Parts: sequence; structure tokens; C-alpha cells
Amino acid sequence: MKFNLKFLFITLFICTISVAQTKGTISGVLTDKETNNQPLPFANVLVKGTNTIANTDIDGKYSLSVNPGNYIIIFSFVGYESVEKPVIVKANETITVSQVLSSGSFTLQDVVVKSAAVNKQKESALLLEQKNAVDIKQTIGAQELSRKGVGDVAAAVAKTSGVSKQEGSNNVFVRGLGDRYNSTSMNGLPIPSNDPERKNIALDLFSTDIVEYISIDKSYGSRMYGDFAGGNVDIVSKDYRGKGMFEISLGSKVNTNALQNSDKFLLQQGPNKSGFVSYGVPQNALTGYNFENSLNPKKESPFGGNFNLKAGKTFNIGEEGKLSVFATASFNNGYEYREGLSQSVNAQGASLKSFHQEKYTYNTNSTGMFNANYRLNKNHKIGYNFLYINSSEQTRDTYFGTDRDFDNADASLLVQRGTFSQNTVFINQLLGNHKITDKIDFDWGVSYNTVKGDMPDRTQNKMFYNPTTDIYTIAQRTTTDNQRYYQNLKEDEAAANLAFTYKLGDKESGTSKGKIVAGYNGKFKKRDFEAIQFNFNVSQAGLGTSVTPNNLDAFFNQANYNNGTFSIGAFAGMTPQTYSGDQDIHAGFANIEYKLSEKLSGVLGFRYEKISQSVTWRTQLDASGGKNEFDRNEFLPSLALKYALSEKQNLRLAASKTYTLPQFKERALFIYEDVMETKIGNPDLYPSQNYNFDLKWEMFPKSDELFSVTAFGKYILDPINEVVIASASNDISWVNIGDSGYAYGLELEARKNIFEIEGEYTNKLSFGFNASLMKTHQEIDSEKVQKETNSRMNINLTDTSSGFTGASDLILNADLSYTKNWNNDAGIMATIAYNHYSDKLYAIGSEQKGNLVDKAMGTLDLVFKTKLNKSLGIDFGARNLLNPQFKRVQENTGGDVLVFNYKKGVTFGLGMNYQF
Repeated sequence: MKFNLKFLFITLFICTISVAQTKGTISGVLTDKETNNQPLPFANVLVKGTNTIANTDIDGKYSLSVNPGNYIIIFSFVGYESVEKPVIVKANETITVSQVLSSGSFTLQDVVVKSAAVNKQKESALLLEQKNAVDIKQTIGAQELSRKGVGDVAAAVAKTSGVSKQEGSNNVFVRGLGDRYNSTSMNGLPIPSNDPERKNIALDLFSTDIVEYISIDKSYGSRMYGDFAGGNVDIVSKDYRGKGMFEISLGSKVNTNALQNSDKFLLQQGPNKSGFVSYGVPQNALTGYNFENSLNPKKESPFGGNFNLKAGKTFNIGEEGKLSVFATASFNNGYEYREGLSQSVNAQGASLKSFHQEKYTYNTNSTGMFNANYRLNKNHKIGYNFLYINSSEQTRDTYFGTDRDFDNADASLLVQRGTFSQNTVFINQLLGNHKITDKIDFDWGVSYNTVKGDMPDRTQNKMFYNPTTDIYTIAQRTTTDNQRYYQNLKEDEAAANLAFTYKLGDKESGTSKGKIVAGYNGKFKKRDFEAIQFNFNVSQAGLGTSVTPNNLDAFFNQANYNNGTFSIGAFAGMTPQTYSGDQDIHAGFANIEYKLSEKLSGVLGFRYEKISQSVTWRTQLDASGGKNEFDRNEFLPSLALKYALSEKQNLRLAASKTYTLPQFKERALFIYEDVMETKIGNPDLYPSQNYNFDLKWEMFPKSDELFSVTAFGKYILDPINEVVIASASNDISWVNIGDSGYAYGLELEARKNIFEIEGEYTNKLSFGFNASLMKTHQEIDSEKVQKETNSRMNINLTDTSSGFTGASDLILNADLSYTKNWNNDAGIMATIAYNHYSDKLYAIGSEQKGNLVDKAMGTLDLVFKTKLNKSLGIDFGARNLLNPQFKRVQENTGGDVLVFNYKKGVTFGLGMNYQF
């Protein structure tokens, strides 16, 4: 028996070796005639009449192992004509069969697709584009967004190397550089900000449902506006091409913090659940208590959810025309709760303000998008994009503790602030691509966008609590302590892009040496901002009256106004504080992309911008009004070089000069008061100059794998910083803090398949990792600030140098994904993702106080998606599984003092989608 088994084993082994030795190989490259014979990735290669199949890789290559014999090979790709080729395979022989595919006159009833259009969503296709581009690119497609369970653009951008998102805000930092150094665009056209304090629109407004892919440019090119140092985020909207589709999605989510406090989850009255409001400033607010909304909070059930509809279809028009339309409408909401310490301390660690803060939040996002892309023929295409977003955030903050300015040994201070903010974005874009001749292309785009940001009826009340008597009374140090505040912003922006491209090369041989691109950009922005605050001056008799914090309507009402318990005032009657800003940019650019040798390519660019900016204001600091303006001419060169070390490896270099503009609010003499800080504008602020450098090595082992290392450097002249100025109230303002600053670092990125079982269906485990190591430094020169502001701004910062605010020395992201597909389009996808940032500077210390530093923190998310069949899918997500404590400390010489902390809680979500 043992002998028989041994004999059988040897026989099988010999047979196996024999078969392996006699097999032949068919290999080759598929190219795309529609793109001048560029490699065609993701195409199908099938041995007719068998189950032997392969897909071309990122370079269009394929390989098949078959027994000796006569075969017919079928080459195919969606929207292209299939080609069949006979081939004879001999034992131990490799046959090379390459093929060019063309769309020709081939059409499908429901879909005509070019590879570049479809695969822009795929990770492998975007890596191919990154590999082939001469300039440095980094992109995130819809496929990667889905795999990582990313719900909005801000979260997507924070998953890339060198990018972090500030905790508790929508502020994104690229290579240690914050909002002012970055820019945002959509389909290459600029979009305005929704926040008076920010240059860029909040990226979390953009649901990933509307995204084809996101491009993050961290090196500058001449087609971009020169107000750039960190990065530009370009959101490319969904371009649907395919058979008719209609999808409906439903979901729910809950935050553990909010759920644990559901019995006391209170929000201010007035705003409704939809995130839309219609109320505003009362017409007769100074002649009576005529405010629409109650001061008494209402209880909410903190369970959120989402609803989404998507539809798309492609229509044939005539012999060559195609019209593709896509629309989506969605609504989602959510609740959050956090509590912890919020305080400010002096250089010795003694408390100036010390509160236990509780924050209840309800937010909404309503999004509607429609786009239509009309391809007249293969030479002409016109597209229209419309996007509408309405987002809202409703918060109720309570601060309980002590404030040095409210010195009362017998009582604690309670501050209640209710805030509702509503932001509405309208984006309209018209785009065109035209092939004038075989060598000349013309691309154009125009846009008109409007942003409205409203904060209607923000309320604030302060009260003393006496624990001995268990009584609350109104607290008042100034008439601004109890107030109602109304704010309105409207910004309109028009933009135009024009670009002509001339291709260099020999038409007959089909070789391309490069191209020359020249064109014009224009951007015209106008902002109008107004705010009015109604202050309640409480009489001495009123200050002694007992009140109930959750029933302030019993005190602030028409009867008490009539009997003189309180009066209502504003700094200039019913005339609001205002500032307006106008900014026009005209730019001409040109660049030449040239293939210097088989391995070396380069892009040399130049851009000229004429910039004018003016700001006017009338505020409580300058009741008669004021104005300042500047005009500048900027000359901006750029260079990018690419050296192909091999078919799979590139070495890249980029260098450029750019600038950074101050924002409207920073130059307007306007004051904004919050509970813990007050900000004031600086009319003497002026632009910074930036010099940028990148050196990158990258390798693409497979179509969906990447390894890269990037060294970067930034040198900034006259950097702008937000600092505490020397004043009685320690206001915060913006100044050109010193002569220079710099940032340098390394970025590492890896995408690797741990295992991939080849076959008809996907079965893959993959790993992604990126990390950035940074060092930032800037000089602090108080004499420079004093001189340039004519002694109006003085700073007394603790140190003579510092890092950049918002910069972390270490940022890393890692994810592990498993994908498995079965018959009938069923499958699962599971991803676990981790993000970590090291200590980061929040604010520069002043008056001998140490810097404010956000301590290192890591987050862990889990996403699980299933497809039960072609139509039905179920998704599950768990965010912030580690639920770490966020900590901010003040680094005094005597040791770190905790000034701010909280936990966000874990958010669980469950959703279902059905496609008809």
C-alpha cells in the first residue's frame, strides 16, 4: 500500500512537471487608437471557447499560459470593437500578439465609453495617469473613496500623504500650511468660501456621491492661480456614462456620546430639522422685545440618517452625438455631543477663564447636482454642471465655571450660547473641449457661483449660580454679555478659463514630442458682509431677579422690557456693521511640455497675474468707515522634470514661485467676539511670497500598486500669522509676523496587494500606507510688526521663533482592505483605516505664556460593504472606534497646563442601497 501510494505520487509529480514544461505563452500589449496608441489598461483578453482569460495591466500588457495548439484570441473593451486573432502555440514557446483597439463606428444601445472616461474612478487608472504625467499628480477616485467609506471631500483629502484636518473644524492643512496657503476648485474652476473667516469653502460640504475623483496638487503649475503654497484641491464632478441607472439609498447613524445623553439633549428653538430657516433681523428690535425665537431650549432625540437618489443615462443623438446626464439629490443629518474642560491660563498656570463645557450639535446637508455632457462628435464636447448645497449646524454650548472678569466669590458663572449657521452654495459651470485640427485643441470654461452664509439669531446669556441659595441670576459686566447676534454673508464669483494646446511631433510617424499650452484665466470676486448685535442692558433690579437657565423667556419678554427690567441697544441703532471686498485677477499663462529624450521630459511654465483687492468697512471700531486697497503684478515661473528610470520607475523634480494673499476679513477693521476669544482685522496686512521645491521617486510594481518617496521644501517671505496682540483684552489679529519662514519634509506612500487570487472573480487583500515627516520654522519680529502697522499693532510673543500653526511633525494613514466577489455581482468589501498625527501648534504663545499645542491623537474607522446581488447592497460603518481624548495644552515654562479636552464618541451607521 505504501509502495502504491509512493508510485502514484511520483507519477502525478512527473505528469505535472511534464505539462508545465510543454505549455506555451501568449503575451503582448494592447493600445488605444483613440489616444495615439497609448497603452489600454483593464481590457479583456480571452482564449475563445475556454475559461482562460486575462486583463491588461497598467501598461496595457497581458500574458496567458496555454497548452500547445491552435487558438483564437479575442481582444475586447467596453465601447470598442472586439478583435479576433488566430494563433498557433508550440511547447515551451512564447508568442507575442499585440493589438490596437478602436471604437470605430461601434456603438452600444445604452453606452459608448472611452477608457479615460470610465476608469477615472478606478485606483489603477488614476495611478496610470499619475505614472504617465510629466508633472506631479496625486488623485483619489470614487473607487478608493467607496473602499475607505469616505463620506465627504474633507475626509477624503485627509487620507492623502502630508494632509491633515484640524480637529473640531473643517480647516485642512497641506504640508503644515493651513487655509490661507491652499486653494479649492471644481472642474478646474475656482469656487468661493462659505465662511467669512476662511479663504476656502468647507470641503465637508461636498458629498462623495457627486465626485468622479479628487486631484490634490502639491506642486504648482502655470495653469493654476498663483495664490498657492500648500496645495490645490480640485473636485471633479461625476461624469456618468453608461446604461440607464436609478439608485436609492437609505441609512441611519447614531453617536454614542449623543445617545448616552439623549435624556438631556437640548437645542435652541427656531431652526427646523431640514436645516432651512426664513427668519432674520426683526424690523423693530430696538423699540420692543420683538424677537421671533424662544430662548428656552427644546429636547431632541439624537438619531440621524440619510436619504439619497441617483439617476443617469446616455442617449444617442444622430450618428456621432452622445448626451450623458446625471443627477443626484440627498439629505443627511446627525447629532453629536461632547464635554470637557475649556479654559485660558496665564504664564504661571493660574486660571483666567475655566469652564466645564458641554456642546450639543445637530447638523444637516442637502445636496442636489445635475450635469449634462454633450459629445457632438469625437472632436467637440460641451458640458454643464449645476451644484446646490445647503448645510447647517445648530449648536448649544454651555460653559460653567469661573471668569476672572466676573469676580464673584459666592457664585459660579454659567454662559449659554445658541448658534445656528446656514450655508448655501450655488455652482454653475459651462465647459467645452474642442479639437480644432490634429495639432490644435481648444478648452474653455466659465462659471458663476454664489455663496450665502447666515448666522441668524445667535443668542448668548450669562448667569451667576449661587450654590448656597440654589439660585441663578443674570450676570453682567458689560452690555454685550447678554445679546442676540445676526450675521449675513453673500459672495459672488465669476471665472473664466481659456487654453489653446498645440501638439509637437510628427503626424505621419505618430510620434509626440510634447505640446505648447497658452491661455487666460480670470477670477472676479465680490463679498458683502453685515452683522448686527442687540445687547441687553439689565437694570440693577433685574440683576437681582431669580431666573431659570432653561426658561429665560420668563425674564426676557415684552412685559419686563416695558417695566424697565432691561433695555435693548446696538452700536449704531439698526444700522449694521459691514465690510465689503472686491478682488479681480487677470492672468495669462504659457507652458511648454517637451520630451527631451526617451527618458527625460519637462514642463517649463510662466504665469503673469494682475491682482487688485479693495476692502471697505463701517464697524464699531470705525463708525465713519474706512477703505484700503492694493494692486500687484505677480510673475510666477514653474518647472517640472520627469526622468523615467525604467518602465515602472520615475524620478521627478518641481520648482516654482507663488504668493499668498490676505483675506477680506483679515484686512477689514471688524471685530468678532466669541466666548473664549475676540478677533480684530488688520488693514496693514500684505501678501507673502513663496518658493516651492519637490523631488519625488515613484515605482509602480503592478497596475494598482505604488511606492513613492517625496522630499519637499517651502521658503516663505513675510509669512502671515494669527497672533495675540498686546491689548487690554488680548485680542487676536493677523500680522506679517517676520521676514521669513520655511517648511521641509519627507512623504512616503505605499499601496501593496498582500495576496490576490487570480480568476474570474476578485479575491484580494490590499494594504495602503502614507506618512509625512515635517519640520517648520518662522522668525518672529515684533519691531517689524510695529513699524509696518504704524504702532497700531504691537505683539509681545513669548519666543522669537516658532513652527507653523496647524503643522504636525508626523502624519500617517494606513488601511487594510479585503475584497471578494461572487456570481451575480455579489460581493463584500471590508476596510479598516487608521489615522495619526503628532503634536501640532494651535496658537503661538504671548505675554510669556507658552504655545497652545494639540496633543498627538489617532483614530480608527471600520467600513463593511456588501452587495447581495446586482441590485441590493447593505453597508455598515463604525467611526472613531478608539474614541481617543482630544487634548490641548499650554506649554508654560513650569510645565504643560491642560486647557481644552473632550471625546467625540463612536459613530455607528447602517445603510441600504438598491439600484434599478
